[in-house]
Amino acid sequence: MRPFRLAFGGMAETPVVLSIAGYDPSSGAGITADIKTAAAFGCYAVTCITALTVQSTQGVFAVQPVQPEIARQTLERLQQDFDIAAVRIGMLGSGSVAKEVADFLERERLPNVVLDPVLRSSSGADLIDSAGLEVLRERLLPLTDMITPNIDEAAILAKARPLSSDATHEAAERTMREFAESLHRMGARGVAVTGGHLSEPMDYVSLAHPEGRQSKLLLSQHLTSRSSHGTGCAYATAIACLLAMGGNPLTAATQAQCFVHDAIVNAYPLGRGTGPINHLFRWVEPPDDKPDTKTS
Repeated sequence: MRPFRLAFGGMAETPVVLSIAGYDPSSGAGITADIKTAAAFGCYAVTCITALTVQSTQGVFAVQPVQPEIARQTLERLQQDFDIAAVRIGMLGSGSVAKEVADFLERERLPNVVLDPVLRSSSGADLIDSAGLEVLRERLLPLTDMITPNIDEAAILAKARPLSSDATHEAAERTMREFAESLHRMGARGVAVTGGHLSEPMDYVSLAHPEGRQSKLLLSQHLTSRSSHGTGCAYATAIACLLAMGGNPLTAATQAQCFVHDAIVNAYPLGRGTGPINHLFRWVEPPDDKPDTKTS
């Protein structure tokens, strides 16, 4: 199968994507997963590690943020050396590291910033402190071209009541729209609220333009798999890669959803817990009818 990047007609240069995220030693999420995703899309990943974790497919057992000065120097040196076409921000670990990232992005104004607000691991470990959460809300949101929270993270960022686990499809869609509107008011230009765990899986994508809002509801299907670790990281990094290659945000969100779906379907079992998706699965652009979409 052809590399996905050829969907845009090929490129004279390899786009460089900066991943700012934590280190997962099991390589299902974070920095090493982002490197694999970028490679699958024909991009080149440079990285700034924000935190070390003791982690396996069975959960997160410890978190140690890096020294803020190390993060600052890393970002500055990479920016001086590479023409960065997009940025994926994931786990930040601490308010002091988050502040350095915000300072850097405010100063450099890099293009195609995708923020994946990693607040808590699937095993329940907190991955950012309260100071870092405020930096996310007050400083990083206005700098992002696309934020990709799941519906629970969107509720935390918007300081809203979380969606009930037994919510209907209509209630879930309405709540996603409300959360997206809140995040727009906080400064985000693009919002993709993901709901792959809902009884009827769907993502809601909304873009803010001077003339109004453009939105799309992306419907999906439940998959039975124990290879689903790192889906949020892969989704956000895929969007960053597609934007770096010249894609528009709505198309990027649609194709990133398909990439993650197919990477789960084509994963192979690893570890004794929730294993990684197949980041390096060579994905081909889907036909127009995949996934199901509803535009509003």
